[in-house]
Amino acid sequence: MRRVVIVGYPDVELLDVACVSDTFDAANRLGADPQYSIEFATLGAQPASSGSGLVLAGQHALERITGPLDTLVVSGGLGHEKAADDPVLVAHVRRLARESRRVSSVCSGTSVLASAGLLDGRRCTTHWVVAQRLAERYPRIQVDPKPLYIKDGNVYTAAGVTSGLDLSLAFVEEDNGAELARAVARALVTYLQRPGNQAQVSMYVQAPTPENSVVRKLVTHIAANLDDDLGTTALADRAGVSERHLTRLFLDHTGRPPAKYVRETRTEAAARLLTSTPLPLAAIARRCGFGSAETLRQAFVGQYGIPPSRYRNLT
Repeated sequence: MRRVVIVGYPDVELLDVACVSDTFDAANRLGADPQYSIEFATLGAQPASSGSGLVLAGQHALERITGPLDTLVVSGGLGHEKAADDPVLVAHVRRLARESRRVSSVCSGTSVLASAGLLDGRRCTTHWVVAQRLAERYPRIQVDPKPLYIKDGNVYTAAGVTSGLDLSLAFVEEDNGAELARAVARALVTYLQRPGNQAQVSMYVQAPTPENSVVRKLVTHIAANLDDDLGTTALADRAGVSERHLTRLFLDHTGRPPAKYVRETRTEAAARLLTSTPLPLAAIARRCGFGSAETLRQAFVGQYGIPPSRYRNLT
């Protein structure tokens, strides 16, 4: 049995706990034999309130748990900074990390790992809302707020909330192979086991500053006309501004120049079609404005780190 210990504390996020526990539980039910024992631990086995007001019973006292462990998971939640400032909790997390095959956090649980010194010199991620605060508070770690999850050695960090599901599915695949991971994903009715370097926030919900009409209108045009000429010159002509001014507007309001914004939007649209339609790659490339399937493949690898065929097979 692979022993999994999930660490909680007051004001924990329920989804950060449940995405992990239910994924491993589904793997137990769908696999040939039960493989994971799942334990929820708090200091003194005290109940852990959640941000929603529901309360989780503490199954085990964190201070009484000893290794070896397979996987140590620190949950996130509104109480993450208080947890990171608790020297007793942090000391036990540090101790158990030494006795664990792999160590992980979900969402803002990264703060506890950072406080324990487990992320010093490592690249990690966390919920994009708290990423800057984390980087400022722990200058020895490298915070990347973009990916869903990051592996650095035997330490894994997942971004916001449901990315804990993606990380847990990755653990199941790492331990048991892709077939069981896909079966678990289907059982949990998640349409896609997303790769770790997929962006936390979709391009389609990253709205530009509403008061900037030029960027807002062009973003709408880009999303609706992916197979049009969306070069910087064409977009500048459409908006009636210079290319230099257009680039400055896009950098200010989307964080990327027009060409990069268009490429990322087209690539994400292709990802959606790969997982929701049986269209061949060449047809998806044409529909999304790529010159060829090979051009799409190169953009896909650059954005997601895997080729389109592999991405489609993850569904």
